Amino acid sequence: MGKNALVRQLDDNEAKAVLHNVRVSPQKLNVVAQMIRGLAVDKALATLTFSRKRISDDVRKVLQSAIANAENNHQLDIDRLFVKEASVGCSMVMKRFRPRARGRVGRIRKPFAHLTVVVREREEEE
Repeated sequence: MGKNALVRQLDDNEAKAVLHNVRVSPQKLNVVAQMIRGLAVDKALATLTFSRKRISDDVRKVLQSAIANAENNHQLDIDRLFVKEASVGCSMVMKRFRPRARGRVGRIRKPFAHLTVVVREREEEE
């Protein structure tokens, strides 16, 4: 009895980390995610560390989590890792209202987003 084991969606040389419901718009998060796509993990960490964007600290934590998953769970070499994918998705939107002149309202949208970071180990170069 019991459930069958899930099939692993990633390759054997990949690891991922996910950040759910972060309080930033997906457009702003995608700007930071675009900075690290395709970079080696050490360069991506340096880029995020010195970025002036507010959300870059959270993205750096997710990248560090993906690196730790690759090292501890899948025994990958962290010196050969690069960011294969950094995808951003929409989450919920809180809707708030602010009173405006002449009895009208101003709608305020407070969006949330998801971030998924996939790191991959480079193949041996001969």
